[in-house]
Amino acid sequence: MGFRLWEKYVILAAVVFLTVLVISIISLSSGPQTINGESESAQLSRDIVARKAIEERWAFHGFNSSGTGNADVEKQEFVKQMMKLSWENYRKFAWGSNELRPMTRMGHSGSVFGAGRLGATIVDAVDTLYVMGLYDEYDAAKQFIVDELDIKSAARGDLSVFETNIRFVGGLLSIHALTGEEAYLTKAKSIADLLLPAFNTPTGIPLAIVNTRTGRATNWGWASGGCSILSEFGSLELEFNYLSRLTGDDTYAKKIKRIREVISQVDKPEGLYPNYINPSTGKWCLKHVSVGALGDSFYEYLLKQFIISRKTDLEAKKLYDDAIEALENHLLYKSAQKNLWYFAEMKNNRIEHKMDHLACFISGLFALQSANEPTEERKVHFLELAMEIGNTCHESYIRSKTGIGPESFRFTQDVEAQAARENEKYYILRPEVVEGWFYLWRVTKQQKYRDWCWEAIQAIERYCKTPNGYSGIKNVYSPGPDKDDVQQSFWLAETLKYLYLVFSDDAILPLDRWVFNTEAHPLPVVQDANPIVPEP
Repeated sequence: MGFRLWEKYVILAAVVFLTVLVISIISLSSGPQTINGESESAQLSRDIVARKAIEERWAFHGFNSSGTGNADVEKQEFVKQMMKLSWENYRKFAWGSNELRPMTRMGHSGSVFGAGRLGATIVDAVDTLYVMGLYDEYDAAKQFIVDELDIKSAARGDLSVFETNIRFVGGLLSIHALTGEEAYLTKAKSIADLLLPAFNTPTGIPLAIVNTRTGRATNWGWASGGCSILSEFGSLELEFNYLSRLTGDDTYAKKIKRIREVISQVDKPEGLYPNYINPSTGKWCLKHVSVGALGDSFYEYLLKQFIISRKTDLEAKKLYDDAIEALENHLLYKSAQKNLWYFAEMKNNRIEHKMDHLACFISGLFALQSANEPTEERKVHFLELAMEIGNTCHESYIRSKTGIGPESFRFTQDVEAQAARENEKYYILRPEVVEGWFYLWRVTKQQKYRDWCWEAIQAIERYCKTPNGYSGIKNVYSPGPDKDDVQQSFWLAETLKYLYLVFSDDAILPLDRWVFNTEAHPLPVVQDANPIVPEP
């Protein structure tokens, strides 16, 4: 009796399988082959790790997902409309430029991005659009990124390594993690490759600027005689390690490993990390210590690297714990009048009782730390610290005429949590205060943190909103402040994202599965304890 058709296919498949098996055995018995100096087995292991990293992304729980049912839908929708106004006017008046000038209705390029029109707002905003479920707007952003984004050509020279990494590499890796779209990963890798010449220093501590035309790297001339900046070289590891995990290429992770070796071994004065280091010698430059500008995200990335590694990077946690202990011992103060907690700055052993708006991020960092500490004593300690700093930053808001906090605020005999100088009174749509309240809401569920965010929204609507987007203001203490005519890209990447999430269900980007980089781009916690790239 003849074989049925399906039986013939089974037999054929078996023959093909056996043939492939025999060929594989013969190939293996002949010994490992090398490609560009790397064995096939090593290359295969890298491919497997990269494929596994992509396959094991945490699924994104979308904007209408079910969860604990604690969303405030009305306020969530209000923030979404703020995002739509910001995006639609950027698209109408400034498409392809880095940012929007809402008053003059034109594009704004340059500043921290160099001279080129890089479309920074598009890349910074794309994951926010996706998380909010603004899919038509997301599609426009995606099309630009896939078809038009070309940093090397558009940069027209110098790129900030730090800004390019946190906004472009981080933003693209984030939207890749959320969607699985391969094009985003390809773009992220090509941009990260442009930054690699910065690491060609005797210590491996990167320089601050790379010229995309010449490949030449330099440091900022104003940075303590050309030294590298702590918050800049210390805010690369989330993105570079994740890029190595996704691609199987350990080039990026090795750069981070070298930085880690230097900061682990260098002597720290009284346990503190100054904001400047010489990339040639590995010695500290000017002794300026702060958790605000120039220092902030260095501490942030140590803790978040520990969390994103599924708490396997114990060295990162040890470095973080030691650094925070030194900061608490030397820079944590309470004000004389209202007992407000704050972190001062140190400049050449002189204490300056000033705190930046940027430094308010640390209330959120301590809240996140509290949720990841193993002992009740440490949980309680760091949650108290988080809440006290969060309260101080709230005081900086409610002590102004506008209900919005200044760029910096001081603690003297005359003022507390208020700016004392004219060049400290502006607000440029920064996120750090509401970022801290977002984490405090997620960790404590105390309603006041949502209330404070809503009060900030109302103040921003009154003083920063224009018919064509949102603008920073020049003096938060003026009842009718002038606007600076810039809608910062981080307004869409960070401020609006955190405001949306504080009113969302906790199932959207849960903190045990996602870690936000310092530009609020979410990256997934790894799901296995394997090294980033296995040894060949």
